[in-house]
Amino acid sequence: MKSYFAFTKKEFMENMRTYKLFVMGIVFLLFGIMNPVTAKITPDLLKSLLPEGMNINIGEPTALDSWAQFFKNVPQMGLIVLVIVFSGIMANEISRGTLINMLTKGLSRSVVIFSKFTMSAVIWTLSYALCFAVTYFYTAYFWSVDNVSNIFFAVFCLWLYGILLLAIVIFGGVLFKSNYASLLFTAGIVVVMMLINIAPVIKKYNPITLSSDNLALLTGNMVPADFTVGIIITCASIVALLVSAIFIFNKKQL
Repeated sequence: MKSYFAFTKKEFMENMRTYKLFVMGIVFLLFGIMNPVTAKITPDLLKSLLPEGMNINIGEPTALDSWAQFFKNVPQMGLIVLVIVFSGIMANEISRGTLINMLTKGLSRSVVIFSKFTMSAVIWTLSYALCFAVTYFYTAYFWSVDNVSNIFFAVFCLWLYGILLLAIVIFGGVLFKSNYASLLFTAGIVVVMMLINIAPVIKKYNPITLSSDNLALLTGNMVPADFTVGIIITCASIVALLVSAIFIFNKKQL
């Protein structure tokens, strides 16, 4: 445990020096501000773009519109930023051989995997929490949130999907030893999950539903119980990916 805490601390310091924490914080802070602001100004913006004399009935924005922006921006752009920022988390270390000295001095390879996963998961959690807090504050300031259901559960589901992506990135980095290959591997897994999601029969088993059906939770069209199987499979997949990464890393020649 001592080596785990020491190496995790080293990882945090390194990510602060390379501005990954700063970049993630700024990006998700901007998303947090954009979500309610975009929902607020979109109707007026659309009206201003209409030809003169044309009238279209555009309803007043609500808190649901703000959260719709949240569950659009974070999955479509925020998760892409997350994967790009951490795409080299294992691949760069392995390809450059920077771990050799520490491993020859007795550092466990499993500690390397768990420390890097912990560091990336904490940065993702802090950045995501910042985005959520800013969105929640401004949404509550502009509108009443009484008509929004299951918001915290929907936010949790998207967070868990982000954790899954980090596990995939780490596994891909160990498997291919290349930053770009890790990115392509993660993108390929996401594409496969999107294709699987087309089939209604197996949709509830697909982890990607944790990032695609959040708005249905807010409107009451789905309930938390509908996500139970997906959450279990996602958690099992995270564990399986990390265990597999450790197994492959232990066998890999550095």
